[in-house]
Amino acid sequence: MVLVKALKVVVDEQSAGAVLSVMRKVVEGASWSEVRRLLATRRVSLNGTLCLDEGRKVLPGEVLEVHVDSLPVPPSDKDVKLRWLDQHVVVVEKPSGMVTLRRENEKIWRRDRRMLQPTLDECVARIVDAKYVRSRSDHDDELFPVHRIDRDTSGLLVFARTEQIQSQLIEQFAAHDAVRKYLCLVPGRVADQTICTHFIRDRGDGLRGSSADGRTGQHAVTHIRTLRDLGDLSELECRLETGRTNQIRIHLAELGHPVCGDIKYRGSVGQPPMPDHSAVPRLALHAQELGFAHPLTGEALHFETEWPSDMQRFLRKLVPMNTQDSAE
Repeated sequence: MVLVKALKVVVDEQSAGAVLSVMRKVVEGASWSEVRRLLATRRVSLNGTLCLDEGRKVLPGEVLEVHVDSLPVPPSDKDVKLRWLDQHVVVVEKPSGMVTLRRENEKIWRRDRRMLQPTLDECVARIVDAKYVRSRSDHDDELFPVHRIDRDTSGLLVFARTEQIQSQLIEQFAAHDAVRKYLCLVPGRVADQTICTHFIRDRGDGLRGSSADGRTGQHAVTHIRTLRDLGDLSELECRLETGRTNQIRIHLAELGHPVCGDIKYRGSVGQPPMPDHSAVPRLALHAQELGFAHPLTGEALHFETEWPSDMQRFLRKLVPMNTQDSAE
């Protein structure tokens, strides 16, 4: 048996292919059984994400890592919290590490393959079907997304249960009538402000970001307020006025204060990535508050949730004892 040490490689064109084949090429002396064991014991990640799927194709430029210790078990149905359910709307709390929606090309996968790393839409459908039969409608086989949360972000999210309700909720979000507030941790001090830029798909380094001229692309607005000084870090409240992909992460990184635990957005284009000395256990971004009008009844629905337990443990290490005492 080969003693496999920690390894991190950027896959080139010669090595690209099925993940097991790639590992055979980059893990010196490893057999097929050994690379399968590494995959099965949660010691392999791609682009910072745990990989368990033997059928995963690895493209040139992707980053493959072999870890000394096993990565955490992927979240599943039991990690999803239901906050509201009726025949029209479902509100849930998503755990960090779970993708919101299954990709179209993955929906044809066998159930056992999909269950290796469940997606939020699949988990919520099972929860609704298993526990709340009395609320069933004619559309229980499908949930309709209204917005998304990044894989490593935790927090509140709403699904519609019919296409009509989906359209009405999307209109609310587009009109900025819905309330979406996030908590995050960043290094340093950030002045309270509103960040207003325009996003393009490629800012020049292959990543989404703000256009250089400030006018090209999608309008993106984030309102930032500092909640707590935590030594070398700050806890921020970020209110979304628009909801672009990775909006908060991009805005804060370009401001010079990348979200702790973010391995993708670490600064502005053309600048070296800012190091992350926080030792945070995962991406420190949490959808803490969600509010909208029920699309059928007009009732004002409002939900709040605190940092999940993993982040609360981390925060307790940062908050001075006298600060904790005064808060009590």
